[in-house]
Order: sequence, then structure tokens, then C-alpha cells
Amino acid sequence: MAADDQEKTEEPTSKKIEDARKEGNVPRSQDASSFVMLIVALVVAFVMLPYLGDRIRNLYMYYHELMGEEITKSVVIGMTIVSLRELGLMILPISIAVAMAGVLAGLMQFGFLFTTKSITPDLKKIDPIKGLKNLLSLKKLIEGVKIVLKVSVVFAVAFYFLTDYITELAETLFLGMMGQMVWLRDKMIILAAVMLALFLVFSFIDLLFVRYNYFKELRMSKQEIKDEHKQMEGDPQVKARIRRVQMEMSQKRMMQNIPDADVVITNPTHYAVAIRYDQSKDKAPVVVAKGVDFLALRIKEIALNHKIQVVENPPLARELYKQCDISQAIPEKLYKAVAEVLAFVYRTNKRRP
Repeated sequence: MAADDQEKTEEPTSKKIEDARKEGNVPRSQDASSFVMLIVALVVAFVMLPYLGDRIRNLYMYYHELMGEEITKSVVIGMTIVSLRELGLMILPISIAVAMAGVLAGLMQFGFLFTTKSITPDLKKIDPIKGLKNLLSLKKLIEGVKIVLKVSVVFAVAFYFLTDYITELAETLFLGMMGQMVWLRDKMIILAAVMLALFLVFSFIDLLFVRYNYFKELRMSKQEIKDEHKQMEGDPQVKARIRRVQMEMSQKRMMQNIPDADVVITNPTHYAVAIRYDQSKDKAPVVVAKGVDFLALRIKEIALNHKIQVVENPPLARELYKQCDISQAIPEKLYKAVAEVLAFVYRTNKRRP
């Protein structure tokens, strides 16, 4: 096999991609999923601000009522239960929304997929040597570089804005409490918007990179495409062998039907067609066997062995061979010619002792 045939230069076929999906191997961008979940979490938290405020107020009032009471075991247990309940009521809606956002992000990237392949126990996954190779692989190195770049960019942008904000701190000293809170709120909104825009850019770049790398890893060599085509279409040699076996079986069944024939019409050497006409089950004469050359000689031989009359009629033999299949009734336009042959055979048989 040529060396260039081994190079994976061809785009993956649809079957290759489908097989990879069945194994749970799909293009999944963690940055894109994280961005969608972050957006959903922020939106849900903003919508739930009144609800969260009520829960925090209730928790504060509960703690306020406990002031001055003796700290006992039952009080501690009650505080723990109430605190966990209130925290759960605040966190649970956001957690459910974030979980649904994670599922939605996956559907947006690679569609619906259910497979147990990725969670099936595999001893190869805990192979320390293979794990060390994966840890030191080029893929892990690229992931590390991506993380360092993202953290560096985020830190640089945040540092730039924070430095700018620090220069404005002196001016806030002349503002009242509400003015300072408004200034802080505005700056936090600006910083959050910048960070979200930055995360959106990171997510888009990571999504493109993941999809490019995914299809690159699935690339196939020319030989792999040929092998896949053979598996889907069937090996030509195997198909030829199957056709040969089927033909042999068909010929064998055909030869077994010759004894039921009434007459064999020949060319006389190249064509032979065996005709059966049973008025109890046939609406018209039926071809039970046909062949050319060697097969024609074999049909005539079996016919003679079973004392079936052989009639030479070259034009009729050629027409029957061309227009009729095995177990098929003869066409209407050949009724008269075949009827004359059958009548001749019946008359001949009556003169036999």
C-alpha cells in the first residue's frame, strides 16, 4: 500500500461521523456551554431578585428573633434546618435553570444524543501509562495554552478597567452614600458587560476550534474510505460468489421441475425451453426451465431421460427464451404457436403404445 494512502487527508464520511456519535464522541465546547449557563444564571437571578430579597429578609428576621436566647442543641439544630431550607429555596431554582441551560447548550451543539458508551467501565481508562501519555499529549498542551491565554486576557482587561476605576475613587469622596452606591453599581454593570462580551468571544472561538479539531481527528485515509464502501456495498468478490451460489441453486430447482414439463422446445442446439401446461392449476402454459448451450443440452438430456418429447422449433425457442422467465406464463402472442406444439405432442403421445 502506498504511503500517501495511509495519510488521513479525506473528510470523514457520514457513517464515520454517525459511528463516532454512537460512541459518545461529539464536538462539545465547554466554553460555549459555560457561557450559556452563565447567561441563564444571571437572567434567572435578576428575575428572582424580589424573591431572593424576601428569602434573605425572612432569614434575617429569624436570626433576629433568636437574639438573647440561650444557645442549646435544639436551637442549633433548628437554625441549621431553617438556614439550609432557605438557602435551598434560593439556590434550587437557579440550579435547575442552569442544569436545563447545560442540556440546551448540548442540544444546540450536537443535537439529541443518548449513549452509555462513555460511562461503560473500561480498564484501559485507568491505565497509568496511557493516562500519563494523555497528560503529556499535544491535546493537553493546547488545552493548557488556551487556559493560560484566556486567564491572561481576562486579567489584563479587568486590570485595565479596575485601574481606571481607581482613578475615579477620589471623586466619589464628595458623593453621598446613595451616590457612591450608584457609582459602584454602574461600574459593576460595565465590568460585568465587558466580561460577558469577552466570554462570548472566547466561546465562539472555542466552538470553532473544537469543531475543526473534531472533524480533523475523524479524517480518513483513502484506503479506509474504500474499506468502508466495501462494508456498506459488499465486497465484489463476495457478492459474485453469492450470485454464483444463488444461480446454482436456481438452476438446481429448475432442473428438478423439468420432469413436470409436457414438452421441450429447442433451437435445436443453442436454446432449450421446457413448457408445462396443467389445466387444473395453469391458466396458460408455463416455462419451467430454459437455457442456452451447455444448459440447453442438460435440459434436453433430462427431458429424454424422463421421456418428455423434444420439439425443434428455432424461432419459437428463441422467443420463449427472450420473453419468458422461469415459472412465468407465456405471453398471449405466443399462445397459438405453443398450442400447436402442445397439440402435436398430445397427438404423438396418443400413438405411443
